[in-house]
Amino acid sequence: MEQATGLRERKKQATREALVRAGMELFIERGYDQTTLAEIAEAAGVSTRTIFAYFPSKEDILFATYQTMRDALVQALEERPAGVDALTALRTFILSSAHEKTELDHKLGCVIDADATLASHRRARLGELRDVLAAAIAKDLGVPADDRRPQIAAASVTAAFEVLEQEDNNAPWKTATNEEIAAAIDPVLAFVRAGLEALPQ
Repeated sequence: MEQATGLRERKKQATREALVRAGMELFIERGYDQTTLAEIAEAAGVSTRTIFAYFPSKEDILFATYQTMRDALVQALEERPAGVDALTALRTFILSSAHEKTELDHKLGCVIDADATLASHRRARLGELRDVLAAAIAKDLGVPADDRRPQIAAASVTAAFEVLEQEDNNAPWKTATNEEIAAAIDPVLAFVRAGLEALPQ
């Protein structure tokens, strides 16, 4: 029974990944608005109806990697060792996951950047990451999640990372080294730490 369940889960994951890849490739090739769910389904080798078992909308396919990143960040923050604060855990998470970004991700980022509506919707998705991080920082500080200090800190981090991502999308694609990634994010995290110390309790 467990083996059958495991096989079923692997097949579901494979189908989800096929839909995401097909969507990404078509969005890059034809444009987001010009791509239909039927075309994505055909490219992934499934029926259009099957898509809705995995994604509520076309936009959810476009931003699937953001949802995956959010879920992974939630897990990383929840499972961080005792004594490791949220910003340190975030740094570790970024360094460990940054190399997962592919040229396809880079090209899709350029598609999103070129469309004001999609860029706005991406900011909303990043807002979900902000809320996750704010809750973790609030836990570190021993304050409610709606306290202004964790809210401001998390907003600063996500805003800075959005700027860095846009700069990355506007540059020729390449795989950054851990040293290059750290050089980009460490000043941001240092800025946020200083801000937390400066904000009145």
